[in-house]
Amino acid sequence: MSEIRVLVVDDDFMVARIHSGYVARMPGFQVVAAAHTGASALAMTAELRPDLVLLDIYLPDMSGLEVLKALHDVDVLMISAARDVSTVREAMRGGAVNYLIKPFTAAALTERLQQYADTRKRLTAIGAEARQDDVDRLFGTQPIAAPLPKGLSSATCALVADTLRESGRDLSAAEAASLAGLSRVSARRYLEYLCVAGHAELRPRYGTAGRPEHRYRWLG
Repeated sequence: MSEIRVLVVDDDFMVARIHSGYVARMPGFQVVAAAHTGASALAMTAELRPDLVLLDIYLPDMSGLEVLKALHDVDVLMISAARDVSTVREAMRGGAVNYLIKPFTAAALTERLQQYADTRKRLTAIGAEARQDDVDRLFGTQPIAAPLPKGLSSATCALVADTLRESGRDLSAAEAASLAGLSRVSARRYLEYLCVAGHAELRPRYGTAGRPEHRYRWLG
């Protein structure tokens, strides 16, 4: 995936420079410009076509909320000292992907940028049509997973899940066991749990004779 192009908007030149530095240090992100007024933010967005705008609310010529409403085909992360609920609600209604209250740490901005990058990556991976579980993960409403049965550990479950996901194909219990360094019986128990939890699906493979081979595919 290409770098995420970011426009930083803040009326304070020094603050804009600091925020630009935070973004520039994030792998996969590129600062394309900094704007210090609402009018310049709109003009630069139209000219440079960034993927994401870090948008302050208190601008000298217009409110950042007005800028938000005027922007199209770009994602916006609001950054402001404004903490009243009505402002936050208006930003949400305007389509902001997140809202960060000043002052904040570099780690806080890094976390929001990483969340944004992860969401873009998931959207790309979904393809043309999304399933409900895809949408649930994007909106943070993933159903609570089934509890681990007695005798299964979360660490080993994560190992089996990573093995299945990273394989990029369906696996039999024996194949998963070999890749994860587990016994076939243990691998099968974890694979069955992942199916119950909605992270994997069982795909029978029918041969010429006998019982079908049970194979497992990662869903997410």
